Amino acid sequence: MAEKWNLEHLRLFVRVADLNSFSAVAREQRKAQSAVSSAIAMLETDLGVTLFERSSGRQPRLTERGAALLEDARELLRQCERLDGRALALMRGQEPLLRVAQDEAMPYQPVIDSLEELASHLPFLQVQLASGAQGDVARKLVERQADLGLFFHHERIPASLERRALGSVEMVTVCAVDHPLAREGRVNRQQLARHRQLLITPQQSDYPGGEAISPQIWRADSFYAMAELLMRGLGWAWLPRHVVQYPTYQAQMVELDTEWRPPALVVELAWRRDQPLGPAAQWLAERFAVHLRAIG
Repeated sequence: MAEKWNLEHLRLFVRVADLNSFSAVAREQRKAQSAVSSAIAMLETDLGVTLFERSSGRQPRLTERGAALLEDARELLRQCERLDGRALALMRGQEPLLRVAQDEAMPYQPVIDSLEELASHLPFLQVQLASGAQGDVARKLVERQADLGLFFHHERIPASLERRALGSVEMVTVCAVDHPLAREGRVNRQQLARHRQLLITPQQSDYPGGEAISPQIWRADSFYAMAELLMRGLGWAWLPRHVVQYPTYQAQMVELDTEWRPPALVVELAWRRDQPLGPAAQWLAERFAVHLRAIG
């Protein structure tokens, strides 16, 4: 009787599909190429399905049936990571230290209110709070420098992370009080396009509000950096309402009446799939969601 497939076979199947190469996976896994090929062949035998087309001198290519099974394999591996992570959390019990990383433009009041309540609820818990620009939060989670992350939704986050939406914050169109657009009534896209636009993201990012309307674009990775540029009349921008309401900026910016503005920024909680949230992190996440809804 043939040996049944195992999780290692599935991992190799997924990696070969991702890299389109048996040899590249062998190098990555520090295995002989023949071992990788044999594992895939064994998986195909056990499943009764040919997963890859193999031609001499050419890269392996997923068959139609292989492509149909690929996402199932990915999900099974994700479920295994969750199982391992939850077992680890149960073994550990209450975490002694909670490391929180947040996008620096996260609404300030919900974060502070939640941490204040956490201090009363778990007075002996140690907390480390880190803030950073776009991308820093996900990187800290991936590199295990943070346990819990708060950032604004975008499509491209590392595959090793889990996330869930907690709420949203409104986006508004603004310029400096002495900017030419501030003297207009209702502003259309053509009027906006005549002036420099400040955008929050690198071009490849998927943040809401990443659409370039003007041919002249300046970009920054921080909403607060954008606000500083905007106050000096260097362009117009879409900013979260809570940034515009920051005391330093309130008298320096004008909200424009426009025909279109981006959808609200969705605030997401993120953590590593193989290291699920402990009791303290779960409690803090729920409190933050409550306070975020209160400002919305």
